[in-house]
Amino acid sequence: MTLTSSVTKGNVYLVGAGPGDPGLLTLRGKALLETAEVVVYDALVSDAILAMINPAAEKIHAGKRRGQHSLLQTETTQLLIEKAQQKAVVVRLKGGDPFVFGRGGEEMADLQAAGISVEVVPGVTAGVAVPAYAGIPITHRDCSSSVTFVTGHEMAGKYRPSIAWEAIAEGSETIVIYMGLHNLALIIEQLRSAGLPGTTPIALIRWGTRPEQEELFATLETVVATVAERQFQAPAIAVIGQVVTLSPLLSQRSTGDREGSET
Repeated sequence: MTLTSSVTKGNVYLVGAGPGDPGLLTLRGKALLETAEVVVYDALVSDAILAMINPAAEKIHAGKRRGQHSLLQTETTQLLIEKAQQKAVVVRLKGGDPFVFGRGGEEMADLQAAGISVEVVPGVTAGVAVPAYAGIPITHRDCSSSVTFVTGHEMAGKYRPSIAWEAIAEGSETIVIYMGLHNLALIIEQLRSAGLPGTTPIALIRWGTRPEQEELFATLETVVATVAERQFQAPAIAVIGQVVTLSPLLSQRSTGDREGSET
């Protein structure tokens, strides 16, 4: 998708890197990385994808992890504007898809306002690919005809005070939560208060699609304690619903196996 403004300088390409497996990067994204003059990349972009970048390109880390922000969002946008005024091909490389909890919409609007030409190159979002790599179909004719993607990490001062967890619990058979591990206890409390049974299955998948992928299977009533016991860390996607029970990774393991290594 190409979005242009009346003042054209260099081009900024908002490229989705996907969740990590380099095989999931689009051909368009790969071609841009190989010809880029500047690449501004996020923390969750895998090393295998970073290795595809033009060796002559300027590489700038602008990653955001909890408590470890390399650049503020305003600084990142200003950097893109400055680089686009100097170079013809500037890639903003984002984990997953730029427009799925990736702040791509914010960056696109600011770049357009500065008169910079923007092209959006979609990526495979983690909420679809990561469950698939764990053998979890997020929809299934027998148990899930609806799925909700939701962030577990809300921006302070956002457009509304909180996520409507009650509506999500009542209206969706599968819930996929991005960036939810830090607030997991609160999220689970909200979902259970909204009526989801404690026996509802949940899967947490860390570093999904990568060689170091790790899974944790539990229920809403056991997951918080299991996370603490396993010292399970972010970044992770959470999948909640009956589709979790369809994972062959779950069915092939006993409870004792799951308390050990699950990579």
